[in-house]
Amino acid sequence: MFTATPAAVMGGPSATGQRPGPIRRAGAWLDGHGRKAWITAMVLGFIVFWPLGLGLLAFMLMTGRFSRHAYQGQSFQGDTEMFCRKSNARSAFATHFRSSGNSAFDAYKADTLKRLEDEQHAFETFLQRLREAKDKQEFDRFMDERAAQVVPADEASAAN
Repeated sequence: MFTATPAAVMGGPSATGQRPGPIRRAGAWLDGHGRKAWITAMVLGFIVFWPLGLGLLAFMLMTGRFSRHAYQGQSFQGDTEMFCRKSNARSAFATHFRSSGNSAFDAYKADTLKRLEDEQHAFETFLQRLREAKDKQEFDRFMDERAAQVVPADEASAAN
């Protein structure tokens, strides 16, 4: 009785040395043409029969076919740099406090950053005082106009 091997089921070469199946040949052909070929196949899969496109998308994500380095002679490692940041990437805030290895430069950088932070705080304080002064001036003008409107109305009512 003949039992199919997993490689034969998946279209791969069997123990007898036969040619790879059509699925493996198609995958090898797409690999040979790069990421654009895989994306085109996926889009066509969605157009023809959406579960086929969804299956190709899942396969491409699981095997790293979207990665930047997948078609540069490296093996597929599930690298998805195209869609997310590298895990070792730091935020802009964290890079300010990283040591450069040069202690004199690090001291200069720390002093400069401290000076800039102080200047920024002083400028923000100045802007806040300026806004408060402008608001007070507008409020005083409003109150003067209101007082000028109320005084003639009181004089008119007193004259009656």
